[in-house]
Amino acid sequence: MHTVAPEVLTAQLNWRYATKKFDASKKIPAATWQQIENALVLAPSSYGLQPWKFVTVADAGLREKLKPVSYNQPQITDASHLVVLARKVEVTQADIHAYIARIAEVRKVPAESLKGFADTMLVATANPAHLPGGSMDTYTRSQVYIALGFGLYTAALLGVDACPMEGFDAPKYDELLGLTALGYKASVLTTFGYRSADDDTARKAKVRAKHEDAFIRR
Repeated sequence: MHTVAPEVLTAQLNWRYATKKFDASKKIPAATWQQIENALVLAPSSYGLQPWKFVTVADAGLREKLKPVSYNQPQITDASHLVVLARKVEVTQADIHAYIARIAEVRKVPAESLKGFADTMLVATANPAHLPGGSMDTYTRSQVYIALGFGLYTAALLGVDACPMEGFDAPKYDELLGLTALGYKASVLTTFGYRSADDDTARKAKVRAKHEDAFIRR
């Protein structure tokens, strides 16, 4: 088992920040980027349903179109990679059956042996008030943010800068990326790359609550 030394972990989490200015000339090596993609895929989700898609936008022309509907933030075009994390509009019975089939395939067990688990998910999704969060949209949106955290954490450990972003016109993203037709909605996006040497934000002290204010201990 490989572990990260506690002091290294803390140093990298202190090092990371929401990068405001990327060095457009620096690109993330393919092997490094693959690890970030792996982290997104490996992120946990309630029931393990993974109600998301990760849209990686590499086309420069498309990124230029997305920039004006992202308040013209330069990270959209300057970062090495842009990922839009989209949530599923509706988790259907077909999605659950496909997920059960995937479990059976990976774990080499009969699908019939998973009937109890399948029924639990079918009941919950048929009545979204039973889902964590009390609605389908709240449920799927919250799952996407778990994946976002995994991506940001992994990037920090790999020495890759990132900037999670909620400042964008989601319906326009859905239109430009063809998400509506696929049954998804853009929830949040994040850019990855390497900070510019003249990004003043990198030199500012990280402001976080004191431990005694952040935790309630019982």
